[in-house]
Amino acid sequence: MEYNTTRERLVIPEYGRCIQQMVQEAKGLESREDRSKAAVTIVNAMAILNPLLKDMTDFKHKLWDHLFIISGFELDCDSPYPMPDKDLTHVKPKPIAYPQKKIRLRHYGSIVESMIREAKLMDEGAEKEQVVESIANFMKMSYLTWNRDTVADELIRDQLKELSGGLLSLPDEVKLAIKFVDLNDNSSRRSSIMQKNRIVKKRTGFNNRGK
Repeated sequence: MEYNTTRERLVIPEYGRCIQQMVQEAKGLESREDRSKAAVTIVNAMAILNPLLKDMTDFKHKLWDHLFIISGFELDCDSPYPMPDKDLTHVKPKPIAYPQKKIRLRHYGSIVESMIREAKLMDEGAEKEQVVESIANFMKMSYLTWNRDTVADELIRDQLKELSGGLLSLPDEVKLAIKFVDLNDNSSRRSSIMQKNRIVKKRTGFNNRGK
């Protein structure tokens, strides 16, 4: 019995071993005309086996590139596209550095700190007071998302003042509207978070400033 571990490694596994064997057979044909006809047949079979490529622009070009790659760039045939550069197809992309942000209170995330920075730039007045209250409500909702227990409004007030460097404060008479979040109700939790997020971003103008 022959196992896959003892067989030749698949160059592009998405197309399977049959396509790879067909390519090897095409390489061995003596006539260039026969190799060209076989290549067209193989490309059509590859399109059936990998239909997702049809959603890409110029997917036929991609199929012919894959054909040449599977052949080890050794299939000499007529092609509507030039053979890809072997050196370029094996170039590894440069690693993308993971964004490192020092978040003081991680359960709020960086977006709360960004909204607080925008709120500190606002002029004093009723609108800023509403924004600060909205941020505090969002902070309480975020806190309850990660903690099943209730949280006192005083803690949110203290942490709001801490994150803003003492420049933002919530009056003692203001009661935060966000209540306990049921973590088992995923749909309502996501809807509540998204709605509150949109409200706070709109009031702070955070989206417009980021453009």
